[in-house]
Amino acid sequence: MALGEGKLCPSDLYDFLRLRQGKLDGVVLSGGECTLYPYIIEMCETIKKMGFEIKVDTNGLNPQVLRQLVESDLIDYVALDFKATKEKFKSVTGTNGYEHFSKSLEYLIGADISFEVRTTIHADLLQEEDINQMSELLHVEGYKGVYYLQNYLHVEPTLGNMSEPSRHFDLAKLHHPIPIQLRNF
Repeated sequence: MALGEGKLCPSDLYDFLRLRQGKLDGVVLSGGECTLYPYIIEMCETIKKMGFEIKVDTNGLNPQVLRQLVESDLIDYVALDFKATKEKFKSVTGTNGYEHFSKSLEYLIGADISFEVRTTIHADLLQEEDINQMSELLHVEGYKGVYYLQNYLHVEPTLGNMSEPSRHFDLAKLHHPIPIQLRNF
């Protein structure tokens, strides 16, 4: 269901979920970027009252909303996308949001919520040394979970007109200061 595309309203979502109470355990709120949805707090309150757990997939660029969701006990799990190093963040994401991401990461490390950190690797955008730098930063910041690396899967059309990587990502060049798990490699 895609609420952000203007095709559905929250009542459509709630009707859909009512039909699945007792059949589904949870709901995933994802992107674009779900924390930008202006009524996410109210939506999560309604979904929780219906008895569902909630997972949020986020780029971490809205740390205030993420904090409010966690501290109001409205979400149960967070998947935080670590898009790039500080130096490459703008070129990879098109935003100057690294500091916001960093605040979200710092908050989640100290918060009482289950979460994971993950990076989607497009070998033309991120090199092996970038991932080594990112995993070292997670280690230094005190992240205790698994760092998930996801291989970029090319599907047409793509947001930003991404093509398949022109180079191969060499997993043997990765250092592991924290546990790393691969997805779709």
